[in-house]
Amino acid sequence: MRATVLHKPGDIRFEERADPKILTPTDAVIRLSATCVCGSDLWPYRGVQAVTEPTPMGHEYCGIVEEVGSAVTSVKPGQFVIGSFFASDNTCPHCKAGYQTSCQHREQVGGAQAPRLRVPLADGTLVATPEVPPADLVPSLLAASDVFGTGWFAADAANVKPGMTVAVVGDGAVGLLAVLSAKQMGAERIIAMSRHTSRQKLALEYGATDIVTERGDEGVARIKDLTRGVGADAVLECVGTQESMLQAIGATRPGGFVSYVGVPHGVTLEGQNLFFSHVHLHGGPAPVRRFLPKLIELVWSRKVDPGKVFDLTLPLEQVAEGYRAMDERRAIKALLRP
Repeated sequence: MRATVLHKPGDIRFEERADPKILTPTDAVIRLSATCVCGSDLWPYRGVQAVTEPTPMGHEYCGIVEEVGSAVTSVKPGQFVIGSFFASDNTCPHCKAGYQTSCQHREQVGGAQAPRLRVPLADGTLVATPEVPPADLVPSLLAASDVFGTGWFAADAANVKPGMTVAVVGDGAVGLLAVLSAKQMGAERIIAMSRHTSRQKLALEYGATDIVTERGDEGVARIKDLTRGVGADAVLECVGTQESMLQAIGATRPGGFVSYVGVPHGVTLEGQNLFFSHVHLHGGPAPVRRFLPKLIELVWSRKVDPGKVFDLTLPLEQVAEGYRAMDERRAIKALLRP
């Protein structure tokens, strides 16, 4: 098959690779119905994260099970499934606590920007939908495999409750779906921090009540103004830069909650400032598997439409254009059809 490989910064190729196959009894092979480019894929694409050898790309996926290993019992060929970017056994102590991305036997799932994919630890990683979904639900189900699950974790980790004032730092797909998630969890006021008109529009559609265009200290001051000098009850940091993290902490009221789900790059926190901020910090790689049953239910019942973050759809062989469009911020998120 042909699949996506990053050779060096800016050099994405769609080239021949070996077909995936069952390697262990706990594996499954799925035929992808859709995949996509993730914002975190842009870190190595831009050269911020080192690329030392040709690397198969992609970790968001959904599709039809083609084959399973002899030990797999929870899914079977013909079922439509969704999985997370980390494979997990879903039985170890960390998984039982709800942190499947810290599974004691976790394996990173990569190479999903392809027609077919091997998924390790299939029983603990894949969740089947009630039946094969109609085509119009596929983008939203794909979103559940990462960006919707990550946005949901951002709201969950920040302890979002009914009636709260919530701010979201970042207007990429994760930030926008963090807005959607906060709305689903009952937040009364949701402040989306965004400078891009199309993203602001979608944030408002997903439940944002206010838009703040300022960044850094000015962004913090604007949120303080909007909250009568108090700050937000919860701030969801969905970027992963030094500026975004400091902005999130600064915009949170004493005793409030900050979640961080953007992959950190160059983030350092000064202990004295953090000590006197009196905020709760919680984040990390989203345990998407914990939330998948709930997210599938929300999508299946059409209560939410996270697939709207895909504003560019391309055939898989044009994956390089998907990377370019997201890198140049011409697209929020590129959907790829094998």
